[in-house]
Amino acid sequence: YYWVAKHKAFPFFCTVPGGLTTQEHNAWVYYGGGQEFWDQLCGDFGMRAFLAGGSGVQMGGWFQKEIHSADDIRGIKMRIPGFGAEVINRMGGTAVNLPGGEIMPALQSGVIDATEWVGPWNDLAFGFYKIAKYYYGPGFHEPNSALECLVNLDAYNALPKDLQAIVRHACKAENVGMVSEFTAANSASQTVLVDQHKVQIRHFPDDVVKTAFSIAGDVVAETAEFDGLAKKIYENWSHFRGEAIARGPYAEQGYMNNRAL
Repeated sequence: YYWVAKHKAFPFFCTVPGGLTTQEHNAWVYYGGGQEFWDQLCGDFGMRAFLAGGSGVQMGGWFQKEIHSADDIRGIKMRIPGFGAEVINRMGGTAVNLPGGEIMPALQSGVIDATEWVGPWNDLAFGFYKIAKYYYGPGFHEPNSALECLVNLDAYNALPKDLQAIVRHACKAENVGMVSEFTAANSASQTVLVDQHKVQIRHFPDDVVKTAFSIAGDVVAETAEFDGLAKKIYENWSHFRGEAIARGPYAEQGYMNNRAL
C-alpha cells in the first residue's frame, strides 16, 4: 500500500481493510487471476512482482484508553497507514502516518494517542506495552500484509526460462516460510505480553467493527473509479472475496468457531 500514490490499485496486492486473509490472498494471486492483473499493473512501471511473504492477520492497535464504542474513535490521533487511515478519518479520528522509528516518541509525547504496527512479535520488540496497556485485535485494516519481491522487468525477461522459474519458486518458498514464522512467533510473543507485561488484549466492540467494515467497503470500492485497470482488478478481487466469504463458514472459519466451543 506504500505505492498507492503510484496507482490506486496497488493496495489490493498487499492488503485492504475488510479484505483477504493470507491464505485467501495467496489463492487469489496464484489461482484467482491476481498475478495476471499484478503483472499488468507492475508492467506499466517496468517491474515484475512476486509474493514473497506475509504477516497473517494483524492486530488492531495499542490504545491508552479502552474503546467502548465507535464514538470513542472520534477525536483520536492514531498512527495507521494505507486505506485503514482513510477509514479512521471517516470514523472521526485523525490518521497519522509515521515510520516505525518515530512511533514510540510520538506515543510518549502525546503526538498520537494510539498506534497499530503489526502483531505481538513485532510490537513486543518495539515496546509499545510500556506506554499503552490496551491491545485490540484482530484489526479490520490489515487481514494480511503481503510482501513482494520486485524485479526489473527487462532483467527478468532476459533470464533463461530455468532461471525465471528459480526466481518464482524462491519467492514462493519465502512466502510460505515467512507466514509460518509469523504464526509461530506471534503466538509465543502474545504469551509474553500477557504473562510478563500484563497487557490487556481486547476485541473491538461490535459497533466499531461494523462501522469500520462498512466504511472500508466504500473506501475500497472507490478505488475502481481510478481507471479501467483499477476497475477490472477491483471486480476480479471482489468476486473472489465473495466466494471466499461464502466458503468460510464451512472451512477454516467454521473449524475455528467449532474449536472455540
